[in-house]
Amino acid sequence: MKKLLFSLSLALLALSSCNDDDPTNNTGVIDGNLIKGDVVEDLELDPTVDWVLDGTLSVKKGAKLTIPAGTTIKAKSGFYSYIMVEQGGQIFINGTAEDPVTLTSNASTPKAADWGGLHINGYAPISGATEGTTNKAEVDASLEYGGTDANDNSGSITYLKLMYTGARSSADVEHNGLTLNGVGNGTTIENIYIPYGADDAIEWFGGTVNVKNLLVVNQDDDMFDVTEGWSGTLENAFGIWTEGFSSTEADPRGIEADGNMDGNGPDHVGQSDFTMKNITIVNNSGTPKFSESEDGNKGLRELVKIRRGATATLENILLKNGDCDVLIDFQDSKHDGETSSVITYTVENVSWDEDKYGETGVRMPEAGDATVNKVEGNTGCPNPEELFGWTGFTEWN
Repeated sequence: MKKLLFSLSLALLALSSCNDDDPTNNTGVIDGNLIKGDVVEDLELDPTVDWVLDGTLSVKKGAKLTIPAGTTIKAKSGFYSYIMVEQGGQIFINGTAEDPVTLTSNASTPKAADWGGLHINGYAPISGATEGTTNKAEVDASLEYGGTDANDNSGSITYLKLMYTGARSSADVEHNGLTLNGVGNGTTIENIYIPYGADDAIEWFGGTVNVKNLLVVNQDDDMFDVTEGWSGTLENAFGIWTEGFSSTEADPRGIEADGNMDGNGPDHVGQSDFTMKNITIVNNSGTPKFSESEDGNKGLRELVKIRRGATATLENILLKNGDCDVLIDFQDSKHDGETSSVITYTVENVSWDEDKYGETGVRMPEAGDATVNKVEGNTGCPNPEELFGWTGFTEWN
């Protein structure tokens, strides 16, 4: 397989020698150290170059983008500054604990929502009226995701720092940190750090992909968000709001799970039926629970929300610190979470509205009780300080 290793000098040489009318090359993707445009054949970046993302970088069907260990890409601010892997394209982010890959903001003072983040579109199943349903990507309606290939392979991502993401066009069109649209379980995603982002840190729009070893810090909205029929597993995840952090969202959550898109398909096939295990959610922010919030926009309603036809298996869950209205909530105005859900959790130093939700802090589906067990001794994410030592994060307690 032909691979192109672009150092800065080689990139300039290639640009001068390529035919601009040739649709089979990556002409226009690289301009000095700036990158944007359509990757149409295999491209490997030079880790010694200080890359700047100058717009949308799209990996087209049949192409592979490889980002070696130690590479840093700084994105210019804006909604259209993001990386998109289209159906049939692949991305290989080959970071290591010693030399992770960093995708971050190019701003002098970076902040949440500076740029778009990373999107991957696959051929794996999503919920819909029939099997094999497809949908359009939220940030680019010309691109599809979904299908019937549960084993679809969109590449491999290891040891990635994904920072200051979540730019938005409107309240209904916004980026997450890592957006997984119908991504199949042939894709590897492990050892990911998503700090200081807007909207959700990671969101699964259907698909079957598994994610392992994920650290989320100070996400403005949800830490772990599920919708549209995701059926994979998240293993070993730690999400934290640190001291002094304040969300701008009305309903930030540790876990938010919908069975179908926006609750508009209660009769759809392939509703979300997923597993999360070894998960710790910590609220050290001091944010009041929603009913006590003075401005009505910065409270914490629930730590875990399972709704709209979702079935959740949550194993070894640890919920720590702070206030909320309810710990775990299955009810929703469109449709409740499923009674087939199974959750085992431990809670430490969290207060909630016990007058409404009792000693367990759980609001069950109206149709009947899910299997939810409050236990002592869950440890959640194992050894996070060691597991995520490569990130440089230190505010664990």
